[in-house]
Amino acid sequence: MASRCGWRLLADGYTARDTGCMEITLQSIGVVRGGRVEAEDDAWGTEVCTIELDPQCFDADALVGLDSFSHAEIVYHFHQVAESDVVAGARRPRGRADWPLVGIFAQRGRVRPNRIGVCTCEVVGVSGTSVTVRGLDAIDGTPVLDIKPYMVGFAPRTPVHEPAWAAEIMAEYW
Repeated sequence: MASRCGWRLLADGYTARDTGCMEITLQSIGVVRGGRVEAEDDAWGTEVCTIELDPQCFDADALVGLDSFSHAEIVYHFHQVAESDVVAGARRPRGRADWPLVGIFAQRGRVRPNRIGVCTCEVVGVSGTSVTVRGLDAIDGTPVLDIKPYMVGFAPRTPVHEPAWAAEIMAEYW
């Protein structure tokens, strides 16, 4: 079920939902070029694509040092998901009846409220204002919101656990 949130203009110029949440405006830093043209659920591990930074906003200095990291976290926007397809409540992952009904924030599907995706992928190379990556689960033309180097220090510091369906859903993903 999609949810529409009511927005109101505050006296200080900020726009907020009636719940008190603020509206945030983001601008893409670049775009995914190459790789898949269709969003498919599995076998992303061998996909290679390039993230091209917006040359009007960034020069090669923005990527200096990224090539010394093996992996990067890419934050992007699921731009082909219609607002009407967004799910605010619970659903069965991939619509499978054999998997449990779970809230949208207990899964990583693309029909999320802000349509934001995050993926840790391998840095293949950096050249000028472009970074080539392997294993990014985004398609050609996807707006990129941020690139962060993956650092082990930000990995979980306690044991990780997940339900069985989550491991099953990822079995063929990469």
